[in-house]
Amino acid sequence: MKPLPTLEEFEKLEDYKPFKTEAAQAKESRIKLVPFDKITLGTERRYLVKGLIPYPGLTVIWGPPKSFKSLWTFDLMMHPALGWEYRGRSVHQGGVVYCCFEGQSGIRARVEAFRQQFLAEQTDSIPFFLQPATLDLVKDQVELISVIRETLGDTTPVAVVLDTLNRSLAGSESSDTDMTAYVRAADAIRDAFACSVVIVHHCGINDSRPRGHTSLTGAVDAQLAVTRDGDNVFVKVEFMKDGQEGETIASRFEVVEVGADEDGEPITSGVMVESEAKRAKTTKKGRSLSKGAKVALTAIQEAVAEAGEQAPTSNHIPAHARVVSLELWRKYAYARGISGSEDADARRMAFKRGAEGLFAEGIVGTWDGKCWIA
Repeated sequence: MKPLPTLEEFEKLEDYKPFKTEAAQAKESRIKLVPFDKITLGTERRYLVKGLIPYPGLTVIWGPPKSFKSLWTFDLMMHPALGWEYRGRSVHQGGVVYCCFEGQSGIRARVEAFRQQFLAEQTDSIPFFLQPATLDLVKDQVELISVIRETLGDTTPVAVVLDTLNRSLAGSESSDTDMTAYVRAADAIRDAFACSVVIVHHCGINDSRPRGHTSLTGAVDAQLAVTRDGDNVFVKVEFMKDGQEGETIASRFEVVEVGADEDGEPITSGVMVESEAKRAKTTKKGRSLSKGAKVALTAIQEAVAEAGEQAPTSNHIPAHARVVSLELWRKYAYARGISGSEDADARRMAFKRGAEGLFAEGIVGTWDGKCWIA
């Protein structure tokens, strides 16, 4: 009779795992160490909308009031739901859950406007699902995940939109604790479906960054800024983890009459269409820059490009800004010839006037000796 294997020999058997006790399996750690030569490149799709929305991942789309950020986001999300390219960009097709936490009547009109404008010949069912109730995301995340699973069944959403953060957060946007809890709730949705989570958010008091604590902007995989100039809407890729930054998408708002109310008055909404508009290169107050300010602006652009560093954690500096010290900026400005004089006081004053002009116009930001292009 063949002797039984020792414990050490038994554990080395290839078919050992099925015989492990439940207790032994429970003790196995989820932490794994993968040797370098076993690390391979994954070729799976990494975007919901190429170059704009990572997949899976967390994206913030932010902007000032009345900038059409919600309308632009709705239009964008319809493209993966339909499997349509967005401005020549590939999409990852699938179900989209749009949580509209404010302006519920408005989103219904936008859906009808989109339907009439773009879906006249569309007969197939579209995997777009509207969630029109206001929620406390931190408290209601588990229920939201459960309802999505129950409603969509075998359809796993590729995106869940939270519009807006303010109307789905019971606490304070400026609180580290409250904002961190909100980010964790958004992460839980992302992890539950391995999807993109898109948060629509408002701007801060000076329009230079998303409102609230930087724990949000520090956690995102992408950050898009929305601005408006009349009927033109510009969306800039401010931050893209492992991707290209700086590109701006131009759209135009068009009014669409979608029906009539019970009094016979027309109901109107709007749609987004592609635009060739260019962002106006003017100062915020409509004035042209002085010669010194132009030289100072060129100098900080060069300084940031050649020696810029990631911004430190701060409530006063945009999370993904590239910063340089005021002194380094000054050196670049001197090298650029900001003053025609070699006198130290004259050069210092010329730089001071140029920098202050850029600060006043909101073109350059500064805090605690650090400067960045706003």
